Amino acid sequence: MKNDPRLIRAWTFYDWANSVHSLVIVSSIFPVYFAATAVNAQGGTDIDFLGMHLPNSVLFSYTVSAAMLLVALLSPFGTALADYSGRKKLFMKFYCYTGALACGLLFFFTKDTITFSVFCFAWSLVGWGGSIVFYNSYLPDITTEDQSDRVSARGFTMGYIGSVLLMVFNLVMILKPQWFGGISSSMASRISFLTVALWWFGFAQIPFNVLPDGVRKPRALGGENWIFNGFRELQTVFNQLKQQTLAKRFLLAFFVYNMAVQTVMYVATLFGTNELKMEGSSLIIIILLIQLVAIPGAIGFARLSERVGNIYALVTAVVIWTGICVAAYFVANENQFFIVAGVVGLVMGGIQSLSRSTYTKLLPETTDTASYFGFYDVCEKLSIVVGTAIYGLVEQLTGSMRNSILALLVLFVIGLLLLLRIPSQKVYRSSGQTPGVA
Repeated sequence: MKNDPRLIRAWTFYDWANSVHSLVIVSSIFPVYFAATAVNAQGGTDIDFLGMHLPNSVLFSYTVSAAMLLVALLSPFGTALADYSGRKKLFMKFYCYTGALACGLLFFFTKDTITFSVFCFAWSLVGWGGSIVFYNSYLPDITTEDQSDRVSARGFTMGYIGSVLLMVFNLVMILKPQWFGGISSSMASRISFLTVALWWFGFAQIPFNVLPDGVRKPRALGGENWIFNGFRELQTVFNQLKQQTLAKRFLLAFFVYNMAVQTVMYVATLFGTNELKMEGSSLIIIILLIQLVAIPGAIGFARLSERVGNIYALVTAVVIWTGICVAAYFVANENQFFIVAGVVGLVMGGIQSLSRSTYTKLLPETTDTASYFGFYDVCEKLSIVVGTAIYGLVEQLTGSMRNSILALLVLFVIGLLLLLRIPSQKVYRSSGQTPGVA
C-alpha cells in the first residue's frame, strides 16, 4: 500500500542508519585520521601502496573511485536478480551487513595496517553504495508521485539528523578524552569507526523488519534458472529504458553534475587539511555544520520543486554549486572555508533528494523498481569514479587541488546545459503527454 505512514517511517530509518557512514567515514573523522595515519616513515604524505608511490590524498581519491567502480559493475546484475527472484531485501541486507563489518574492521587501522585498512575502507564503500540502490528502489513502491519529493527529502533529513547525533558523540570523545578514561585521539577515532558499524547494523533492523520484499517473477518467464533469468530481466529493463527519452536525458545530466557534487563531498576534508592546513577538529566541526544546514536545505528544495517543478529546482541547485566551485578556488583561510561549507550544506541535501525523486517520476509504472534504480545507481557510482579520478589525476599532474576544483567547475557547467534540455515536469504534464516518453 503506497503512502502508508508505517512503511515510509521504516524506509526513512535506513537513511538514519547508513548516513553515519557518509558523515564519519567519508566526510569527517576518517579522512582526517587517514591523512594523519597513512604516512611514510618520515611522516610525509607520499606513501607506497601495492607498488605505487603516490600522495595519501590521491590514494584516498583512487580508493573511492575503485570502490564505486565495483559497485557500478555489480549493481545492474544484482538488481536484476533481485527483481526476478523477489529477494530485494536479501540483497540489501548482504551489502549492509558486509559494509558494516568492513567499517568495524577500521578499528584496527594503524600505520602498520595501511594496506589492509584501505581495502576495508573500500569495501565499506561498496557495502554502503550497494545497499543504497535497493533502498532507493523502494521509493516508487511506497509513495505516489505527488509525495515522492517530500518523502525523499524526509529520508535525507532523517539521515542528517541521525548522523549528526552519532557525530556529536564521536566528536566529544575526540575533543574530551578525559571523559572517556583519557584515551588517545587515535583510539577515540578508531572507536568512532566501530560505533558507525554498530549504529549502521543496529538501526537497519527497523526497515528490514518492516519493508516488504520484492515481487517474485513467475517461473514461466523462462525456466528454473533464476540467475539466467535475472540477466534476461536486466536486458528487458535496459530495452525499456531506451524508450524513455526524458529518463535517458536526465541520467546523462545527472551523471555529469553528480561527478562534481560527489567529488566535492568526498574530498572537501582533504582540501581543508592539505591545502589550507586546517586543524582536524575545525574540519570536523565544519562538516557537522554542513549536515545541520543540509536539513532545511533538503526540505526547502522539495518545497521549491512543488512550486517550479523538479527540473527548474535542480537547475537552481546546479547554478549554486557552480558558484561554490568559483568561491572554493579562491578560498584562502578558515573563515572563508566556513562560509563556502555553509552554502554547500544548503544545496547538498537538496540536489541529492531531488535527483532521486526526479528519476522516480520519470519511470513508467513497473514492478522492476530495483532494476531501474540499478541503472540510476550505475550513473551515480560511475560519476563518483570519474569525478574522484579526475580530481586525483589533476592534483597528481599539477600538484594543486585548486586546479582540480576548476575541473569540477567545468563539469557543473556541462551538467547545467544538459539539464536545460529537459522540460519542466509541470509544463510537460500540462501539455497532456506521458512522463518519461517522447
